[in-house]
Amino acid sequence: MADLRIDGHTRVIAHLGHPTHSFKAPLIYNPWFAASGTRAVVVPLDCPAGALDALLPPLMAAPNVLGALITMPHKVGVVRLLDEVSRTARVAGACNAVKRLPDGRLVGDMFDGEGFVRGVQRKGLALAGASALVVGSGGVGSAIAASLAAAGVAQLRLFDLNDDATQALSARLREAHPALRVQVGDRDPAGLDLVVNATPLGMEPGDALPLDVNRLDARTFVGEVVMRERITAFLAAAQARGCRVQVGTDMLFEQIPAYLEFFGLPVATPERLRELARLDTPQENTP
Repeated sequence: MADLRIDGHTRVIAHLGHPTHSFKAPLIYNPWFAASGTRAVVVPLDCPAGALDALLPPLMAAPNVLGALITMPHKVGVVRLLDEVSRTARVAGACNAVKRLPDGRLVGDMFDGEGFVRGVQRKGLALAGASALVVGSGGVGSAIAASLAAAGVAQLRLFDLNDDATQALSARLREAHPALRVQVGDRDPAGLDLVVNATPLGMEPGDALPLDVNRLDARTFVGEVVMRERITAFLAAAQARGCRVQVGTDMLFEQIPAYLEFFGLPVATPERLRELARLDTPQENTP
């Protein structure tokens, strides 16, 4: 595999979030940049809660910074720092990609939901008319809910310990999709076609499960957004119930082609990205 050359011509994409030990994107983007000869690099930057306002604007002013990947806990808060966001980001109320236009304006888009939806559809799950539960109404959960609604699900159940966030997401979904049946405050997965953990639960050993897995039906498809482990405790419990599952990194592989297009970089297929990715390196779980 070709080495990634970093020099004075390299364009930088910052990866902003906390904690950085869970970041997988650099292990996928950078091997592709090396293989394709793209003079770009994704660099993880630890940005704890409360630090984004001080970090993002000056960072984006650097001419060789193409933009930023935004992850937890900043996907919701970053929106107010931007000059423009896409329709998907408006409905989600969150953003996971930012770039600077030639006139200096900062624009954002949201690809988490698209990546998740494309992944489950490629695994054979029909979403038109389906019922779904999304646990977590933060940035990634809001994006997945928005994309599921756009894909035609008929019933969408939302749950988050922050009820205000769930109510706000529900209102945006109802406004954009009047025919969608939205239910708030219930995380019972029984009888549903799709169940998604869109919370950070599973990032740390010993985390609680996001819902009562004993209520899962074997026919229910279960999706995960946590990427620290390929099979989280939640997915393992779902598989023990007979459920088909989607791992967290599948969402990432499916959305990266859209990210690359957003930043104006050479685009790879999900299959090529998987072939080149270095997720099995010792860096994967290094704090």
